[in-house]
Amino acid sequence: MKDGNTDLAWQSIDGLSTRIASGDVSPVQLTELMFERINALDGSLGAYADIWVEDAMHSAHAAESEVAAGKHRGAMHGVPIALKDLVDVEGTVTSAGSKVLANNVAERTATIATRLMDAGAIVLGKTNLVEFAFGPTGVNTYTGTVANPWDTDRVTGGSSSGSGAAVAAGCAFGAIGSDTGGSIRMPASICGIAGLKPTYGLVPRTGVLDLSWSQDHVGPMTRRSIDCAHFMNVMVGPDGADLTVTRGGTDDYTEQIDAGLDGLRVGVPRPYFFDADIASSEVLAAVNHAIELLAANGAEVVEVTELDFASEGRPINVVISLAEAAAVHAESLAEHSGDYTDMVRSRMLPGFEISAVDYIRAQRARQRFGQRVSAAMAGLDALITPTIPVPTPTIADCTPPAGSSVAPRGGELPLYTSIFDVTGQPSLSVNCGFDSNGMPIGLMIIGAAYEDAKVLRMGHAYEELSGWHEKRPSIAEL
Repeated sequence: MKDGNTDLAWQSIDGLSTRIASGDVSPVQLTELMFERINALDGSLGAYADIWVEDAMHSAHAAESEVAAGKHRGAMHGVPIALKDLVDVEGTVTSAGSKVLANNVAERTATIATRLMDAGAIVLGKTNLVEFAFGPTGVNTYTGTVANPWDTDRVTGGSSSGSGAAVAAGCAFGAIGSDTGGSIRMPASICGIAGLKPTYGLVPRTGVLDLSWSQDHVGPMTRRSIDCAHFMNVMVGPDGADLTVTRGGTDDYTEQIDAGLDGLRVGVPRPYFFDADIASSEVLAAVNHAIELLAANGAEVVEVTELDFASEGRPINVVISLAEAAAVHAESLAEHSGDYTDMVRSRMLPGFEISAVDYIRAQRARQRFGQRVSAAMAGLDALITPTIPVPTPTIADCTPPAGSSVAPRGGELPLYTSIFDVTGQPSLSVNCGFDSNGMPIGLMIIGAAYEDAKVLRMGHAYEELSGWHEKRPSIAEL
């Protein structure tokens, strides 16, 4: 496969759109290329849970005919993508990476999947994940743990592990992930791609399996921030069914993507997020270098001291997630407890010990926490932090030893990301370098509610300046 197709596999959606519209590149060519790469690589990665060759090729030929007839629908038309196996597509299995739902055939198609397919996107299949999206590392002892394309002995991050690996390995041009404690941004960071957790209530979750409904977010994972913007242009806005979505659907998330950094005030919250007792020196060095690059190219960098309470966010996230996950899974656990993996069952059971009083206290604490974060961000366009505080651990370190349901590593991964599931703010991870093991390091950009376009603009500007997004895992160089 060492020909022009290899470079084609790494094109941005933004660049492909023009080439597809002009007829220079065919949706059929792109889809065949993705399946070639999946066939060559996924045996080592395990990124895909289900591959839909026949349906995808049918969609690709239909897209090719439409484009040839002058009916190009937009940037996503003819672009091969993947869906996390939490997203319903009528007539196909949504397993959530669990034996419990191994035969769960969807009776409807999720709103986001419908919108993407209506925009002409070609769905290659479903991606693997942590069972029921309940874990930060990507380890799944039932379906198999997804291997990281940069080092197959290391985790991809969870729970959107397959989506992260598929995009990073050039086996999809973009994928859908979900995020309750960092499950879009952690795999994006560890796999060296861009991943956006949109503002809560911007992208409808109708037809996407719940974990913690008051914190669940659905969003795009791509190799470029601008490609996340193209996903957002298609996915956002009310659908009449997800009542948390009350606005959006008219913004163009690419309109200001090239506006650069001039005039943007960027806050750097040193307390907690840059604490040397939490974050590794390599992670901090890479993120500090990124901040210097932003400052040298038009951004006004401001030190923020008012977020010294940020560590309170993770416990709030955990209590709410556990209580709501217990409510979601109560009936299923009662009937099918033995079909859950030991790891995930042991994580869920403590949720049944959380009282209604404690849950309500956590929700009240969440309101106060969000208000304090908003006050600390007053006058700022965004915050900059590391995405994950530590280097990427190995799969072995994140897998429970025999006789145990608890892994030695992994709990430290969502310490920063989960804070912004509590607040619901838009939060983007982009690659900002590599550690001494050759593993990607993530830079997290956090905006005010509904300022997703500004967050993507900053991510795009940083990518253009740094060029880190152009790096490819050696395994993917076919």
